[in-house]
This record gives sequence, C-alpha cells and structure tokens, in this order.
Amino acid sequence: MFDTPSDDRYFEDYRPGDGHEFTDTITIDGDRMVEFAKEFDPQPFHVDPATGGPFGGLIASGWHTAAIMMRLFADNYLSTVASLASPGVDEVRWHVPVRAGDTLRLRATVLDTTRSKSKPDRGIIHTDVEVLNQRDEVVMSLSAVNFMRLRDPN
Repeated sequence: MFDTPSDDRYFEDYRPGDGHEFTDTITIDGDRMVEFAKEFDPQPFHVDPATGGPFGGLIASGWHTAAIMMRLFADNYLSTVASLASPGVDEVRWHVPVRAGDTLRLRATVLDTTRSKSKPDRGIIHTDVEVLNQRDEVVMSLSAVNFMRLRDPN
C-alpha cells in the first residue's frame, strides 16, 4: 500500500521497485458479464452457455476484465490529483479465464519513473499490473504507462 492517499499522491510517491497489492475487489456478475459480451465481444464462449466452447462454459471477455482492471487501477493506484492520462499500455495478456462469481483484485509494481525533460511539471511512470482472482491466479497482466504531475517541479 502507498504511504500517501490518492488525493495527496504525486509522481514522487511512485518509487521503482515498490509493490502494491490492494484489498478492493470486484466480483464478476454473470448477467453483466454476458451483457458486456453481447454488446462488445459476442463470441459464443462469452454469450452462449449452450456452446460449452473450448473453456467448458462461459468466460468473461478479456475486454470486460480489462475494464474491471481499469476501475481497480483508477480507484487504488492512480492519483486523484496528479494523474495526467496515459499514452497507452503494452503487453496485455489474459492468462486464466475469468468466470461468473470470480472475485478480482489488483497488484501493481512500479518498474520505472522518469522526469519529463520537455515538461518539468510531470514524470512518466511504468507499472507492471496484474489482476488476480480469489485463488491468487494472475488472470490478466499488462505494462501501464502514466503521466503524473510532480508535487514539487523545482
């Protein structure tokens, strides 16, 4: 966990090597899982329980899992006063299928921080992000890149 709350967290509070495992969780609701898939990822193994598919039943869309990751990331890891957006993420991977009833949480490790040379009021943070289920299995991982305002740009 961070030493500072998200409403007082700045670039300087993200230290390379620090790992943060959060206790907030989101449990996958089966109806919402299927609704998401019907709208955004209507493959049979996401929407049709009769298919069985290669996973032996319905699984959440990886993009649904990514949306849940983003909610947990925003609520727990990002600063509410210093976050300046993201140019993107790298290496998105889905490792284990997510099913209705699974409970997901977030683990984030600061990989690197670099002060911006062109904009001295901010820095760039690279983070290894993992989403874990209730069995401590990593179900999704990615490398996040975020711009963060400095507490003291001088």
